Amino acid sequence: MNFTPLHRVLGLPPGPLTDELLDAAVEHGVTETDDLDWKSELPPTKNLAQTDVPKDIAAMANTGGGMIVYGIEEQNKAATGRKDTGELTEIHERTYRSVAVTAISPPVFGLEIHRLGNESRAVAVVVPASVDGPHLIYRGEYFGAPIRNDADTAWMKERQIEATYRARFDERRRASEALDSLFAETIEGRDTDQRAWLVAVAHPRIPGVLARPTRDEAREIFKHASTITLTYSTRNGIHPFENVEHYNPRPGLRRWTAPSTAVNDSSNWREAWMSVHHDGSVTVAAALGGHRQSMDGYFEGWQIEGRGIECAIADFTALIRATAAALHHEEYDVRVGVEYTGEEPMSILTIDNAGLTYDGVSTPLRSFTSVRSTLNAAAPDSDFHRQVYELAEDCVNQGGITHLHAIEPLTDPGD
Repeated sequence: MNFTPLHRVLGLPPGPLTDELLDAAVEHGVTETDDLDWKSELPPTKNLAQTDVPKDIAAMANTGGGMIVYGIEEQNKAATGRKDTGELTEIHERTYRSVAVTAISPPVFGLEIHRLGNESRAVAVVVPASVDGPHLIYRGEYFGAPIRNDADTAWMKERQIEATYRARFDERRRASEALDSLFAETIEGRDTDQRAWLVAVAHPRIPGVLARPTRDEAREIFKHASTITLTYSTRNGIHPFENVEHYNPRPGLRRWTAPSTAVNDSSNWREAWMSVHHDGSVTVAAALGGHRQSMDGYFEGWQIEGRGIECAIADFTALIRATAAALHHEEYDVRVGVEYTGEEPMSILTIDNAGLTYDGVSTPLRSFTSVRSTLNAAAPDSDFHRQVYELAEDCVNQGGITHLHAIEPLTDPGD
């Protein structure tokens, strides 16, 4: 469901972006605002970076997001009619998206491009709100920060640029504090003095409306995530998804939690907990140390299978992907750590060519440095797969391990 500036000015609730909405806007003579811009024609593909497109996108991003609609004629800023834009080809759309990334600094990601209408075709571009402002565009040796001023585009003055940078830094600090608070909450009560735990938390970079999904909706998120994880990881390890009750999530404080199914002494080594928060945040806590080594033997609490880390990260990132799709989020700040407070240094174990556990290349770890990153949960499958691989690689590399064994690398098409 979308709630665009067009829905807002027409006084409509969230819903699909349709051709009928454009007709209604023309009928009511809707005027341009700081988050709504009418254009009669699509810009040409050739030399698109030299047109007003980068300025229009950057101005919207610098003003909290908005929508640019191509195919609407206007007079005195008010919509007066429809004009067929012709077909928006795949090449045209790809070039448009590329300009938002290459001709604007910092880039503007996450554009939504909607093709509307059959006879009078139109294109609506939804520019997301951004926490990375000011977005600058360059003209030769000069740069500027465009901003919407009601229905017009103006240029930020020095003090406006200064204030926008300050807001960016304040937002980053707030986001870091929120992530750290989530991490501390997730590790609370785990027996880290007995065995190592992986704790992974993610928080949307741009907060959305508190969605409050139903139990059925939460169940679908967990179900979808359990499918996604196997598109880039194997079953060659212990997956948290296999050890939580994700078909019957339990309510918590503004969240749904999939509790651990490992509740007795014989299965406790597989303990895991996963949560989806109403604000789009995601948390995973999974026991890594002390996994079963054989039918009657277990690793020590400080011994961690590298592929166990990989499987936990695969499940965690899949849950981000599914949650983002269901609750309409895109970029996530993430923090992944391994917590152990016992006396022995941690050891991350790999496997040899025969698939047997091997610790000859492990580097003893007195502490694990949390890996922080930003994931684009709305990225194409191949790009997201690459982000997952790199996150897991950063984690196992800390223990002296080079290669991943549960998450497959993505092969470039040219290879």
